[in-house]
Amino acid sequence: MSRLKLGIPKGSLQDATLDLFARAGWKIAVSSRSYVPSIDDAEIECLLVRAQEMARYVETGALDAGITGHDWVVETGSAVDELAELIYAKQRLARVRWVLAVPEDSAIHKPRDLTGKVIATEVVRITEAYLTRHGVAARVDFSWGATEVKAPQLADAIVEVTETGSSLRANRLRIIDTVLESATVFIMNHHAAANAWKREKAENLILMLQGAIAAATKVGLLLNVRRDDLPRVLDVLPALKKPTISTLSDPEWVAVNTIIEEAVVRQILPKLKAANAQGIVEYPLNKIVL
Repeated sequence: MSRLKLGIPKGSLQDATLDLFARAGWKIAVSSRSYVPSIDDAEIECLLVRAQEMARYVETGALDAGITGHDWVVETGSAVDELAELIYAKQRLARVRWVLAVPEDSAIHKPRDLTGKVIATEVVRITEAYLTRHGVAARVDFSWGATEVKAPQLADAIVEVTETGSSLRANRLRIIDTVLESATVFIMNHHAAANAWKREKAENLILMLQGAIAAATKVGLLLNVRRDDLPRVLDVLPALKKPTISTLSDPEWVAVNTIIEEAVVRQILPKLKAANAQGIVEYPLNKIVL
C-alpha cells in the first residue's frame, strides 16, 4: 500500500497543527517518548520534525511532504514545492512577521543606522539578505533562543518573529521594519509531487485542512421568517455568498440558512429578532470548502 510520509512540526506549531488536523478529520496521537505519532489514516505515515528542519528533510526525500513556515523554506534555501498556504500560527489564524527591533531608547531608527552594529537572530540568511538589500554592513550573530533579551547587552538589534508584538513590547523593544512576512505552508518533495497518487493524497489533505481553517472563525445561522419580512432579514445578514432560502410547509414562511463570522453574531442577533426572524439557531462548523 502506498503511503505519504508527512512531517508534523514539533515545537511552537505542534499543538495548533494537531488541533487543525482534528478539525479536518484526522486524529493524531503523540507520545511524549516518540517522534512517530499515530494517525487514523493507513495511507499517511507521520514524523515529528522541528519546523526549522522540515524543508531540508522534504528536499532530500526523507519526507514526502511537511508543514512548516515559509520563513524556514527561505532560511534553509531548500528546493521544495510550496503547494499551499495554511494561514494559522501558534496563537491565532494569521501570518507572522520577522521584524527588526531595537531597545526603545536606541538611537537606531532606520536600517542604515545598523552599519557596524551587531544583530542577533535565528534567521541569519534572511537577515543578511535584508541587510544586502539595504546596502548595510553589519554583523549577524545566530541566536539559540530568548532573542528578545539580548538587546542591548549582547546585540544592538534583533530580528525576531512576532504574531502580535506583545513579547517585544514586554521587553521594551521598538519595531523598526518588517524583514519578512511568513505563513505556515504545506511543502512537498519534487519527486513526490510528480507521483500522481502522492500528489492527489496531499491535495486532498490540503483541501480538508483549508476547509477547517476557513470554518474556524465562522458559525452557521438557521432561522425562520415570513416572506413579507424576508427583505429586512436579508439586509441584516452578512452572507458568505448568498444565504440559502427554503420554503417551509407553510408557504408564507421560509427558512434562511447562512454562514457568518462568529464575532458578529452578538451584534446581529438582536437585529434579526427586530426584523421578525424566529427560531434562530446558531450552530458550529467543522469545515467550509469553497
